Amino acid sequence: MTATDIPAGFTPRTRRSPLTDPWEPLYSKTTDKAVIIGLRLAKPHTNGRGLIHGGLIAALADNAMGHSCAHVMGGVSSLVTVSLAVDFVGTAEVGRWLAIESDVVKTGRTICFAQSLIKADGVVIARANATFRVVPKKEPVA
Repeated sequence: MTATDIPAGFTPRTRRSPLTDPWEPLYSKTTDKAVIIGLRLAKPHTNGRGLIHGGLIAALADNAMGHSCAHVMGGVSSLVTVSLAVDFVGTAEVGRWLAIESDVVKTGRTICFAQSLIKADGVVIARANATFRVVPKKEPVA
């Protein structure tokens, strides 16, 4: 994969997690209102039929919506998922560019609502919505 395979504005994602490490490389693009996550679909992202796995879609949508809520809230809080719903309306194959485009619906002192469209090469293949609980950030242990 070369840099030309990645759409303009996306850079390698610096926020890593043990869950998403096997799916690297992941990319992100930050706007005023969201953190968009993207990746070029490869074999590790597929099910036994060679199509994108629904679990990958759900996990990355949850990730993108949560990070979008935190971004809109100024990064002062952590969030945990209260509920997550995903509707699958299409599929994608290896080689497609997957982008999770989120929209923060409402933020509050204790809760945040978000929704997202999951697109493969610009075509919607799923939609998701989630509710997050706002929790105080913990100080790092010394």
